[in-house]
Amino acid sequence: MSFNPLKEKGIPIEKQVRNWHQIVGKPYNKTEVDCYTRTRQILMNGIEVEAWGFKHQLNRFVSDNNDKTLIAQISRIEDSQQATSNWMGPADQSVLETTLGYEQVAVDLTAWMAQNEPDEYVKETFDFGLLEDFDHLYRYSQFAYMTEGIKPCEIVQGQTDVIVGRPTQHHHNCNGLRLRKPYDKKTAHPQTKVNILTLLSGEQQTHNYYAEHGFMYGDHVLRETYAEIKDVEEEHVTMYESLIDPSESMWEKFLIHEFTEVCNYYTCMEDESDERIKKTWELFLDIELGHLKAAADLFKKYEKRDAEEVIGTEIVIPCRFMSQKDYVQKVLENEVDKRLAKEGKYTTIDKLPEDWPSYKVQEKQNEISSPSENAIRLVSIYHNRDIVEADKQLKEKETAILAKGLQKKGVADNTVMPDELEKMIKKSEKEKPKQEELI
Repeated sequence: MSFNPLKEKGIPIEKQVRNWHQIVGKPYNKTEVDCYTRTRQILMNGIEVEAWGFKHQLNRFVSDNNDKTLIAQISRIEDSQQATSNWMGPADQSVLETTLGYEQVAVDLTAWMAQNEPDEYVKETFDFGLLEDFDHLYRYSQFAYMTEGIKPCEIVQGQTDVIVGRPTQHHHNCNGLRLRKPYDKKTAHPQTKVNILTLLSGEQQTHNYYAEHGFMYGDHVLRETYAEIKDVEEEHVTMYESLIDPSESMWEKFLIHEFTEVCNYYTCMEDESDERIKKTWELFLDIELGHLKAAADLFKKYEKRDAEEVIGTEIVIPCRFMSQKDYVQKVLENEVDKRLAKEGKYTTIDKLPEDWPSYKVQEKQNEISSPSENAIRLVSIYHNRDIVEADKQLKEKETAILAKGLQKKGVADNTVMPDELEKMIKKSEKEKPKQEELI
């Protein structure tokens, strides 16, 4: 690819201040928006939150006042970019509607990255996290239909399957097991560095959104489910950030942050179907090119090295938002029984030792019940079966997938077992003609 961001001028930082009308633009129409315009908007909000927070951490260690001022200027600009991206979302889009968008981001972003990740170990970690976010989308979809009458296809627009994944109740782990082996900063491909930071930013923002909005529903089980899945997102942040080489300096991390923003805005600009929003991505790419130049200069000043040694000379593509159903189904069928092992390794349910550290965590957190399991129990009372959005072939495998993904130990008392799910499905098929199916 011929685009070398280090050779582009971008907009000088002193010319990047915008007025309030420019910062707070017109939101998209939730009934007309393309689902992947929504995912780009959600992702870039998370990217900017991470970038903004990192610069404030960086500036607490900078003594040179001129450099400190420059970083402060950049963090303020990125705060305004975050406002623009986040507030593209309309006021009439409910928390659950937005939540389904967040989980579609996680599923399709992680799946695309896994297929375009040069490091096999990092790819394996992406595949592992993918099946957890896949199940989160399924659990939230039950509540979206029950509480607001939202069919998941109205949000994901048929691009992402909604069906059981690795059960959420089994996502709770001993924190030490979540830690993965970091890449080597000297040999890691820039694609790997950008992939990890992009996904980390998205998962961190998902955690923050659930932390800040999950309490807004009156249904206590739904509130508990937001708390449960928020806890898993915290584990995801731990898992993905542990893949980063801890020996990277703050200036090197600054450079990678700015490069990651450039790469993401470049991809958004290329892929965006909404012409009005596309112009925002184009503007923000030019703004970030200015930030990258500043980061490269500071990296050279403090590290005595050129930026090309870290990020190369070409743009990398973090994600092309598009349907990943075939890939996700393959991982789902093959790896739903995968679990975390010690020393950054992976194992399967049948090989877990009796003293597996995560059992204690799961037994304690699920000792009364698992809120995410109640999602299926409640929807079965109201609608006879769970809410799914998948082709017939995958629907027919749902019970088998659940059976393969359930552990023998650390299982909540309210768990919907495979035989119960099968009865629920058969009952629904008998009572409702196909043309009257919910989804």
